[in-house]
Amino acid sequence: MHDIQKNWPYPRWVGHRGAGKLAPENTMAAFRLGAAHGYRMFECDVKLSADGVAFLMHDDTLDRTTNGHGIGGELNWRELSQLDAGGWHSRAHAGEPLATLANVARYCLANGFFLNIEIKPTPGAEYRTGEAVAEQAARLWRGQAVPPLLTSFQVESLRGARAAKGDGAAALPRGLLLEHLWDGWFEAALELECVAVVCNHALWDAATVARVRQAGLRTLSYTVNDEWAAQRLIDLGTDAIITDRVDRFAPAG
Repeated sequence: MHDIQKNWPYPRWVGHRGAGKLAPENTMAAFRLGAAHGYRMFECDVKLSADGVAFLMHDDTLDRTTNGHGIGGELNWRELSQLDAGGWHSRAHAGEPLATLANVARYCLANGFFLNIEIKPTPGAEYRTGEAVAEQAARLWRGQAVPPLLTSFQVESLRGARAAKGDGAAALPRGLLLEHLWDGWFEAALELECVAVVCNHALWDAATVARVRQAGLRTLSYTVNDEWAAQRLIDLGTDAIITDRVDRFAPAG
């Protein structure tokens, strides 16, 4: 069993993409706003540029969250770094750049914050993205007591992370993300040596929580924005809640 499973170091409350919808998602502005609300752990989406730089973005395409167009992973970081990733959200954030994983690591490490890195590969680059993100994360967090938690919906990305060659990369804790309970999900989580299962919050019930916990895995939920849903998960004894509503839920609660 991974030490992280036995001595779970992460807080219950996690800011989704930094600060949910209160700031442009997956930017440093979002991390700063989430931190201003007292959050100490954040979730973000990470993919690779064409030249192998790990950067934060949820969508395959640039159009929704930047002033760019086309597939983000097909551009070099030099091109991506020139985009406005904040103007779509509000005038106050116009000119906010895309963030690299290195930017986020420096911020989290300087402030003692925790990170959940969702590996969000460009289609066709699942394995390579998992491998590269794990290797970059291992370098960035080398020597730290609490590593980032790597999660993905893509089994191939988690396989890539498990096979990563960098010092300590393969040992970074992994979690399987689930939008629905597909056939074989439980066996896949075990085969991938995951420390956690991260479900759409509606999927958790007492039996599923018990099954996962009996295997020694931790139970996390996304994206929880209503008080009744959060209370249900707390009552079920789950380990962490990812929320957009950093303004609603006090992270110490």
